[in-house]
Amino acid sequence: MRTLGILLSLAIAAVVGGLAILYSGAYDVSATDQHLRPTFWALQTGLRQSVRRRAAAIEPPALDDPALVAQGLHHFRTHCVQCHGAPGVAPEPFALGLTPLPGSLSHTAREWTPSQLYWVIRNGIKMTGMPAWQFRLADDELWAVVAFLKTLPGLSPQAYRESRAAGPRAQPEAPPSHPERVPDAENGRRALRQFGCVGCHVIPGVVAAESYVGPPLERMATRRYIAGQLPNTHENLVGWIRHPQAVSPGTAMPDLGVGERDACDMAAFLERLR
Repeated sequence: MRTLGILLSLAIAAVVGGLAILYSGAYDVSATDQHLRPTFWALQTGLRQSVRRRAAAIEPPALDDPALVAQGLHHFRTHCVQCHGAPGVAPEPFALGLTPLPGSLSHTAREWTPSQLYWVIRNGIKMTGMPAWQFRLADDELWAVVAFLKTLPGLSPQAYRESRAAGPRAQPEAPPSHPERVPDAENGRRALRQFGCVGCHVIPGVVAAESYVGPPLERMATRRYIAGQLPNTHENLVGWIRHPQAVSPGTAMPDLGVGERDACDMAAFLERLR
């Protein structure tokens, strides 16, 4: 019992000491100051184990179709090379100033399974700058990126340059229409973060730095009007989220490229706020 008490006291002292350091401002948060090696190890280990656990049940599709690889190359060039670089291609200068530095995907693709790569691309990673692409790319496009990444370790700089010079990829066929779906409020909560809504609005249930550029969105479901002019219906809320500039030209709220599905989910979450 005495040993347990000592361990508990030490744990409490460690927590209190850590909080004291944070509140004192002694911890340097600048990106020019590297992590301590134990801190870096802890973050990397936690990241890898978290991804392994969450990706374990994901079954990848066949990834050896050349057309799928070509589609993945297109998205890699458009979205990935700026931060991660490529064979013979440096990351953009802004990415070189990030802490942690985005890793070479030639190494990552060799060390990580397709399921793990897919999970990270889809969901992103907190506190690293790695975005969640599920709100910007369709599921088959995410797997296309994985398909290309699995070929990346074998590409020489010359081979990568030649693949870039191969020209634009063929446009995919339009996706099939989906049956009516029930809006997913939990996905809407995530989408409100992923589309940057918390950069201007305080939204109950969505954790972020409090910003009052736009009005707070608490009790959204009880309001009679949206933006002071639209009756507060589900359809009007979806329309406002998708195309605010069309509804109120000159409004400070920008068009964020929100699709119909995500806008319906975002509206469903906001309609819970009573």
